Amino acid sequence: MSELQFDGQRKGENLIFIFRRHILTARKGLIFMLIMTALGMAPLLLWPGNSYMFWVFLGCIFIGVLGLIYAYMMWYFSIYIVTDQRLRQISQKGLWKKTVVDLGIDKIQSISYQVPGFFGGIFGYGTILVQTAVGDLIISNVSKPEKVYNKLQNVTGKVNHGNSKA
Repeated sequence: MSELQFDGQRKGENLIFIFRRHILTARKGLIFMLIMTALGMAPLLLWPGNSYMFWVFLGCIFIGVLGLIYAYMMWYFSIYIVTDQRLRQISQKGLWKKTVVDLGIDKIQSISYQVPGFFGGIFGYGTILVQTAVGDLIISNVSKPEKVYNKLQNVTGKVNHGNSKA
């Protein structure tokens, strides 16, 4: 179905789609950068004639940008891969720590989604709940949850209908 490849892909496994959490999950990096900018501006305002305070300001901006890049990387490298065989969750937990969870598509019993009120509706994010006999997989802050939900339903429907014919 697809020519796309990913690390850990099985022979004969077709990638259906990939999704991520909403970019707003990286907001902590933006907040950190704004706080560092404010902290860097405080010495400039308190001691306006001191040339070293400009370097303090630039240092704070640099640290804030590093925090923003870190938060973006945690968002970017945390993905969900849906194939015709499984749902794979890859969560980046730090620069070197990563967690991978695989859930067989045939093990999924039900899927539901929820948009958490006003801000979820405005910014287009929500939570998807994937239920199995073993436990639940809660995927929070998913961008366009209805679209992801419908795609997951289509994949599980094809797999479950294919198994019932056998």
